[in-house]
Amino acid sequence: MNGLDSSLMCAQRPPARTRTKNSCAFLTLRSYGLSSNDFGKLLGANLKILRNIILQDDTEFIKVWSKTSKSLISYESGRIYFDNYRCCYSSLLPQPERLYELPKSPKTEKIEDSLLCQCPLGNVLPNASDQKPCLLALTANNWLYRLSADTGQTLQRVYLSSHFKFRSLGWDSSPETFYVKSIQSKQTTLERQAGVDNNILMRLAIFQVFPLELVGMLEINKRVFGKTVVDVLLSQGVLAVSHSSKHVKLYSFEYILKKFRIEELTLGHQCDLNGSRGIVGEAPYGIPVNIHIHECPPVLFEMSYFEDGVQIGGHPWHYIYTPNHKRHRGTHHICAMTDGAVAKNGVQDMKCDSLESDWIFFHPDDSGRIIHAGPSTINVLKIMAEASCDWKYEIVTEFSINAARDNSAIPQVIVTSSGRTVKRRFQLLDDDPFQETFRMVKYEDELDLLAVIDITHAEVEGQAHLRLHDNRKGVLMKRVPIKEPWDVTYSHEVYFDRDTIIHMVQEKNNTFGCHVYKMKRTHSDEP
Repeated sequence: MNGLDSSLMCAQRPPARTRTKNSCAFLTLRSYGLSSNDFGKLLGANLKILRNIILQDDTEFIKVWSKTSKSLISYESGRIYFDNYRCCYSSLLPQPERLYELPKSPKTEKIEDSLLCQCPLGNVLPNASDQKPCLLALTANNWLYRLSADTGQTLQRVYLSSHFKFRSLGWDSSPETFYVKSIQSKQTTLERQAGVDNNILMRLAIFQVFPLELVGMLEINKRVFGKTVVDVLLSQGVLAVSHSSKHVKLYSFEYILKKFRIEELTLGHQCDLNGSRGIVGEAPYGIPVNIHIHECPPVLFEMSYFEDGVQIGGHPWHYIYTPNHKRHRGTHHICAMTDGAVAKNGVQDMKCDSLESDWIFFHPDDSGRIIHAGPSTINVLKIMAEASCDWKYEIVTEFSINAARDNSAIPQVIVTSSGRTVKRRFQLLDDDPFQETFRMVKYEDELDLLAVIDITHAEVEGQAHLRLHDNRKGVLMKRVPIKEPWDVTYSHEVYFDRDTIIHMVQEKNNTFGCHVYKMKRTHSDEP
């Protein structure tokens, strides 16, 4: 009931089932002390108020801060990182302020990758520092640091290995388990001359967080997984192994752990394993291999693909891939995990005539939906059981977002610098610079809004807007201009986080810029 009479609202409090979602009503009830003591409900109510304020016509986003850097800039959950994570600013304040700056270090000790680790915990840990939000930072000299996310203070550090170079971090199950992956091991000249085969492709170290504990270290051996293996990753308890033949195989990490872990290791404790002795996580010993995969585990799932790999998700479980044949280029096949059958209307083909291809992914809101985006159209798809058979599925378009197209505004005759007139004879691309074009689609989970970047060109410069669409129906709720010109020859990244918009752009002369916008009400409350 959205149209309640004001006199009725004053006479009695609305029943719980029919409470209005009006922001004024939320604030009035809270001022009377009629709010829940449950933190989750309070946060949800506050976010609904914030969403309503953001979507009002008299709310604007004003640029409040800019900063340039000679190195890449990163953003995560209200924190902006400069100079390879050495300098951290908070974007939660009216203007970003520096939280900390780590001492300068040589290139051999620079931070190469990081993960921000923060979440509410259900129980109190014995060590208070284990509960603090932290930045997990991997340095070039194989140290894994746990730094305070607010001060940069070193809370814990772990030495990984003196034999393998580790390069990247990734979540297995955020924010519970993560892994550290080494670079690929290549055969040395001495090994080649001696006729020795190096079958170890890489190593993975797996950790749990809150508190930081070691799960184990494993090796990817080509004798076990095949000579064509080129990469691995760990996600949602599944070890995914990719092959040079564009083939991927999935294995249960739980099975691997139970069958092949020969000994549980504890950070900081003495260990005698594989013929060497030392303290786990201390230099130079590092972390020994305690998960010896000597035979290939059972394959849960395998698939050949043409490009872009395989994605798994949806309700019920489906996967998206492009079959490994050039005639399927540009198509996306949505298939059931149970039997591999292609869903009805499961072959999605936008037939994009553009310089950049379309992209597809499972919706981050856990609704099981799929987002399929191209230069001129964004389709939100839903997996549904067929009416005649509940074990067969079809793909239904829940809603579409279409870019504004005006062919009359496109010049059909072009005048060259010499004064010669040239008539346009070719069909326009879907991402033609004279047309409105979609560049990014992201989901703001706390406000339940789709954030879409569209680009239009005015004279020689691109003009970007951040569009806010209702996540349930796709209705356009607001369109916010981005002040910086959008040059498609440089990389851009836009984040929409509650009341903040952050635009990161690669600029000329190999510099990078960060521009922060904040929500602001433009009307005056004075009578």
